[in-house]
Amino acid sequence: MTGLDTDRGALHELARAAWPEPGDAGPPPPIRGFVASPFAPLVAAVAGRCLHRRTGVGPAGQTAVVLVSAYADQATAAAVVAEVDGGRRVSPMYFFQSVPNSILGHVATEWALTGPVVCLSPAGDPHGEGRAVAEGLFADGDAAEALVIIVEHGADPAKPSGATAVLLRPDNQTTRPPTGGGQGG
Repeated sequence: MTGLDTDRGALHELARAAWPEPGDAGPPPPIRGFVASPFAPLVAAVAGRCLHRRTGVGPAGQTAVVLVSAYADQATAAAVVAEVDGGRRVSPMYFFQSVPNSILGHVATEWALTGPVVCLSPAGDPHGEGRAVAEGLFADGDAAEALVIIVEHGADPAKPSGATAVLLRPDNQTTRPPTGGGQGG
């Protein structure tokens, strides 16, 4: 399955994207400040592609960004281990613990998204868990929409094999705007 199953609940899919898609040659373009890993460029590319495909009118308010990845950025973690094992000082560019949050902050800034940012490592079905987080944010009034990004890994956790993104809005969005939870929108 690619993307999120939106048939189980009252969610409206505004856009969907994947990386790679037909016509994609090679990895997504690099992003300044994110080094040694395909993880951040992959997240940014699929998020941008999905948001660019958005249907309907502009954002209805706060848009949350939810990243679901079983392994997160293993390539940067491996680079840090190699530096430490080699007795070298670790560059500040390798703040690997924050790469998932940092790339979501980058995406939110680039696209002027003002909702919560959530990163999670799924215990089970990544699609179902991403959807459940989005539904919780909607139910709590923390977001009007949610961009859910799932990074997929093949046999090598250090090399993400692809990503999917879906932009969701609850079907009742026009009747219950989010309260905002203190962030501007």
